[in-house]
Amino acid sequence: MKYLQNIFKGINKSLIIVPILLGILSVVMMFSTAGNNGMRTVYVQSAAYVMGAILIVVMGNMDYSVVADIEKKLYIGSIVFLLTVYIPGLGVELNGARSWIDLKFTTFQPSELVKLTFILLFAHYLTRHKDELRSFKGVFYALLYAMPFLLIVTKEDLGSGLVFGVIWVTMVFYAGIDGALFAKCAAAVAVCIPVAYHFMADYQKQRIEAFLHPDNLAIGANYQIYQSKTAIGSGGFFGKGLFNGTQKDLNFLPVQNSDFIYAVIVEELGFIGGIFVILAFAWLLYSIGKVALQSHDTAGSLIVIGVLGMFLFQVFENIGMTMGVMPATGITLPFLSYGGSSILSNMIAMGMVINVAIRNRGVQF
Repeated sequence: MKYLQNIFKGINKSLIIVPILLGILSVVMMFSTAGNNGMRTVYVQSAAYVMGAILIVVMGNMDYSVVADIEKKLYIGSIVFLLTVYIPGLGVELNGARSWIDLKFTTFQPSELVKLTFILLFAHYLTRHKDELRSFKGVFYALLYAMPFLLIVTKEDLGSGLVFGVIWVTMVFYAGIDGALFAKCAAAVAVCIPVAYHFMADYQKQRIEAFLHPDNLAIGANYQIYQSKTAIGSGGFFGKGLFNGTQKDLNFLPVQNSDFIYAVIVEELGFIGGIFVILAFAWLLYSIGKVALQSHDTAGSLIVIGVLGMFLFQVFENIGMTMGVMPATGITLPFLSYGGSSILSNMIAMGMVINVAIRNRGVQF
C-alpha cells in the first residue's frame, strides 16, 4: 500500500476517483443488462477493470521517452497488429465490421490498443517536427505519418477511424498548427467527403442516411435511436429504478450494454443518473487537461492532449448518439460500455496520463 501511495503521491486524485466511480457504475449496469447472457458480461467487465488497475500501476512506472528509441519498430508493429483482423481464422466480423480478432476465450479489438500506441508515436513525432506545422509541407507529412492508421481502421470501422482523426486534429492543434492553413486543409477534406461516401460499407452509409433522415424509421439505425430516446425520455427525473428499465427488459433497446449504455442509465436512474455521468466525465476531462497544461515536457503534454481528445470525442459522440443529435457510429462510452478491450484501453490511457502527472510533479519511485 505504501508503494502505491508513493507512486500516486501529489497527483490529482480525480484521475483515480472518477474511473473508480464509473467502473462501479459500469459493473452495476452489467448486472442490469445481463439478460440472456447470464453473468458473463459482469465477469468480463470486472476482470477488465482488475487488469486495468494493474496496468495503471505498470504505466505509472514506465518512462514514455523510451518510445523515441523504438519508434520505427513500434510504428510497424502497430500497423501489423491492425492487419491481424484479416488473418483467416483469427480475424472475425462483428456488427458488420471486421475489426476484431478471436482469442477463443474472448474477442479483442486491435484498434483499441493501437490508438494508444498512435498517441505515443505521434507525440514524439510532433515533438521533433512541431515547428514545421506552419507550412503545408509540414502538415502534409504529419498527415502522411498518420495515414496508414486512418486508412486501415476506417476501412472496417468508421467510428474508430473518426476517433483516430480527432486524436490527430487535437494533437496538431496543440502542437501549434497554423490556423489558416488548417482551415484550408479542412475545406479540402470536406470537398472529398462525397467521394469517400461511395467507398463506405453499406452499414456505414445506412448510418449516415439515418442521421440525415431522422424521421424515417424504416432505416435500421433510426429505429435504434428512436428506442434510445424513448428510454431516456421515459426515465423522468428519478428514473424507473435500478434493474427496472422496461425498454431494456423488453429488448426494445439495442446493444444496451455497450453502445446504448447511457440510455439504460438514464431510463433506470433518471435525469439525476444522466447528469452524474456527464459531471463525472467533465471532472475527469478537466483534470486531464490540467495535467497537459502543467507538464513541462512537450511529448508528455502531447500524450495527455491526445488522450483528452480521444475521451472528449467518445463521450460527446456516444451520449449525443443516444439522444439523436449525433449519428450512430458504434463508438463506446469510456469506462461504462461493455468490452474488455475498450476498458483495458481506457485504463491504459489513464495510466499514461498519470505517468505524465507523476513525472511533472517530480515524484520519485
